[in-house]
Amino acid sequence: MPVRFFRTAAARRASGAILAGALALATITGCAPERNANPTASASPPWVSTYETPKPTELAPLRGTTVPGGSLDHASIAAKVDNHWDARPQVGLELTDMVFEELVEGGITRYVAIWQSTIPELLGPVRSIRPMDPDIVSPFGGIICYSGGQPRFVRLMQQTPVYNAIHGQADTESTFFRTDTKDSPHDVLVRAQKLLDQHTDIAPPQQQFAYSLDAASSSAGKDGSPTTAVAYQFSYSYYGSWLWNADAKLWMRTQQGDIDKDSNGNQLSASNVVVLRVNVVNDGGVPKTVLSGSGEAWVSSGGGTIHGTWSKSSPTDSIRLVDGNGVTIRLAAGNTWFELLPPAGSVSFVAPTTP
Repeated sequence: MPVRFFRTAAARRASGAILAGALALATITGCAPERNANPTASASPPWVSTYETPKPTELAPLRGTTVPGGSLDHASIAAKVDNHWDARPQVGLELTDMVFEELVEGGITRYVAIWQSTIPELLGPVRSIRPMDPDIVSPFGGIICYSGGQPRFVRLMQQTPVYNAIHGQADTESTFFRTDTKDSPHDVLVRAQKLLDQHTDIAPPQQQFAYSLDAASSSAGKDGSPTTAVAYQFSYSYYGSWLWNADAKLWMRTQQGDIDKDSNGNQLSASNVVVLRVNVVNDGGVPKTVLSGSGEAWVSSGGGTIHGTWSKSSPTDSIRLVDGNGVTIRLAAGNTWFELLPPAGSVSFVAPTTP
């Protein structure tokens, strides 16, 4: 028995040596069993995420559109813009955030135009200030550009929280100039971007109105009466209209029956047309729109018109717009024109024709 045991152990040792040699040979010749291969040899590169955290956004305060955060951290520029036929086409009106149209002497109108989302290189032509303008621009702060005016009206404007940039003054020598493309007095233009660069310490405006994401979800677009045209008249000699363009989702402007064009030859347009019924008083021979208290309002957005009320408690307060239930009216995101209609003026709204 002991002899048989040692033979078996020896055999086993011999067999183990043979197997070890075979495995070594297999490894050398590349025939090693698959389970012994390097597990990292065929692995894919580690996954790396390409996700980028979205940059912050905010609402443009005078348009309600979404813009990159901090991109509009600058003042607004308002200007008293001429609307005499010799001043047309005006410069920069197509880039405005808001325009207020008001009655002046002779039954014609002038604009208080406001830019902040996009500041044009040039704007104008600018004319003299009027007594209602301090109440219009005070809520926006920023800068107001004009060519002068009666001393009492200039004093009123200089008492507002708005920087007064006046043609002919030392601080506007490099930013106001007379163009040779128009006749005087309709020829004073402003280098708006250069003017803004000189006043980087002035804060941006506060948001003035409530906005919806688009025209369809605005108060007038959602709950208003369908409207294809807004026709208005300031006086016997001055009238205009806004025609709804359903494809562009914009109101297209006319004056005295003619297409109202910008300096590029394109028709002026607006996302919102707001008609405010205001009182007008005689201030020493100058019509003065009374933009305080309250009155009727019609807001047209998204191809519809909603009736409501406007109110403004003080010169620095924003205009508040509410519907018949006292609910805040939401404008469509985009630019807005305000028609400050006197008591003698009229407004009508054209409904779509039924087939």
